[in-house]
Amino acid sequence: MKILLLTQVLPYPPDSGPKVKTWNVLKYLAQNHELTLVSFVRGDQSAEIAHLKTICHAVHTVPIERKAVDDMGYLLKSVLSNQPFLMVRDDRAAMRQLLAQLCAQTQFDIAHADQLNMAQYAEQVPGAAKILDAHNALWLLYKRLADTLGLGPQKLIYSRDWRLLKKYEGRICREFEGILAVSQEDKTALEEAMGQAREMTVIPIAVDLDELPLIERNPDADHILHIGTMYWPPNIDAVNWFIDEVLPIIHQSRPQTIFDIVGLRPPQELVERGQQDPRLNVTGYVEDTEPYYQKAGAFIVPVRAGGGMRVKILNALAQGMPLVTTTLGCEGIAVTHEKDVLIADTPQAFAEAVLRLLTDRALAEQLGRRGRELIRTTYDYRAACQPIDDLYRQVKG
Repeated sequence: MKILLLTQVLPYPPDSGPKVKTWNVLKYLAQNHELTLVSFVRGDQSAEIAHLKTICHAVHTVPIERKAVDDMGYLLKSVLSNQPFLMVRDDRAAMRQLLAQLCAQTQFDIAHADQLNMAQYAEQVPGAAKILDAHNALWLLYKRLADTLGLGPQKLIYSRDWRLLKKYEGRICREFEGILAVSQEDKTALEEAMGQAREMTVIPIAVDLDELPLIERNPDADHILHIGTMYWPPNIDAVNWFIDEVLPIIHQSRPQTIFDIVGLRPPQELVERGQQDPRLNVTGYVEDTEPYYQKAGAFIVPVRAGGGMRVKILNALAQGMPLVTTTLGCEGIAVTHEKDVLIADTPQAFAEAVLRLLTDRALAEQLGRRGRELIRTTYDYRAACQPIDDLYRQVKG
């Protein structure tokens, strides 16, 4: 089939959760279909585009630049149109013009919108069956985030937007021929947005074990590690909660333990905290994360808001990392407490779980081995993505 894959972020290199998910779907689709990728790009991504052209039938891009100063204009437009801020912000005339040109030249069988932001573009592809690939139930993610915020303008904005997102997401799910969800929990949330049950294809986020070699950790590995894009609000909330509520308990027993916080664009407040406390190592983006994995006695995902599946957990398990997360953090992933990971939701319990991994090397190694085996049997993309073909055949009749 001729597939048009629409992505909000260029899915290569796979150096963040959303990009990992899309990258593995893209690889699978390119092996089985004539795949045209259309994506927004940021800055000079010519090398990445060149690599993607070796895999896809064609690659087309539209530059996008986001500025905080422009957000007020998008917010005003959102208020006037009663549409979600995120959809208004990413509605760009250049993308619509590119798609009009491509659709005049090619009749696509499937318009595959990767994330809700791109559904507005899939809608304009004539004659193609429309697929929404939902990385998460976006309305629920924003509701959970709003619930973690104290009273103030930010809480008001998120509270307004999750309600608009719920309405918008529900409409897209009713109107598109096929929906891909990453978990049963997300399927339920999407059905709530629709106000009805419907058939969806549940495919977990997949990874490629060939790209995720087992990490040989240092014998004295004793750092705590968090990896994630640090401009993403759920990650900011998670790290701040860990620093404020959990790390002081850990430092009572292990006062010199270092917390490595690795990820793109950390907030200035977090950078300043790292400058004031040498035990907080705020790195920003790094090209090679392996040295941080090698020093880590515990990998943590202390998520308190969010939706979908945490790719950082899949990556860490694939690389044999001992991991502590919350119940919400591992939502949608078939892990078992004490077998594949340690799960804790209160500051005291989370601190105790981290201390167990830092002091019990045998337990840490055991969790790492079992976690990698779980990824091999359940989450490798070559098997996990196969139901996409069944969905395509179904929606094309």
